[in-house]
Amino acid sequence: MPAIWNPWHGCRKYSAGCARCYVYRRDGAVGRDAAEVKKTAAFGLPLQKDRKGGWKLPPGETVYAVMTSDFFLEEADGWRPEVWRMIKARPDLDFTIITKRIARAACCLPDDWGDGYENVAIGCTCESAGEAAVRLPIFLSLPIARRFVVAEPLLGPMLLEPWLRTGKIASVTVGGESGEGARPCDYDWVLDIRAQCARCGVGFHFHQTGLHFIKDGRLYTVPRKFQQSQAARAGIDLL
Repeated sequence: MPAIWNPWHGCRKYSAGCARCYVYRRDGAVGRDAAEVKKTAAFGLPLQKDRKGGWKLPPGETVYAVMTSDFFLEEADGWRPEVWRMIKARPDLDFTIITKRIARAACCLPDDWGDGYENVAIGCTCESAGEAAVRLPIFLSLPIARRFVVAEPLLGPMLLEPWLRTGKIASVTVGGESGEGARPCDYDWVLDIRAQCARCGVGFHFHQTGLHFIKDGRLYTVPRKFQQSQAARAGIDLL
């Protein structure tokens, strides 16, 4: 399992994909305001060592950074430079960053970024065709060594092929929405994106069905514990 590193917690809803945000749902369940952005006790995790003197995050680990917020959130501008320094100091770790705020990335990259740190992969989320049309041109204009697209929660059919054909996108991950009030995901949308990836030689991963899943015109309700396993059973990933 990959490691999770949340140097800060809390976020502001940004677009339609945020309407049923799992962070807001979980924080609300314990009486916490997810819109309040705070630095966490795990801020320095990549450089922390255990009692035996070894790294708490061992070499070779895949680390998903800022999963309960957004890496390019404005409120984190004062903390991000130190986060970049820690990422650069651990070239033996593979960091993954997923963001909706790709429009802010250009002003948030470190001065020595160049064409991108080799140990950083950045994923741009696109929950709808409209968001893809806005975000992906920006995403592809940035100097990023490793990039992928996340179409989750998938809220409708989506044309990605014009950007997939550039050869700059390694893979696309697709998934439905979970939690109370989740909007449905149609399997036809999933298969259409898969077909676009196949035509362009781009990797494809069906992450989860979501709570409400439409297949062959029939609506299914899939309990949370089965959403990823049901997606895996479809056997449609492209490696």
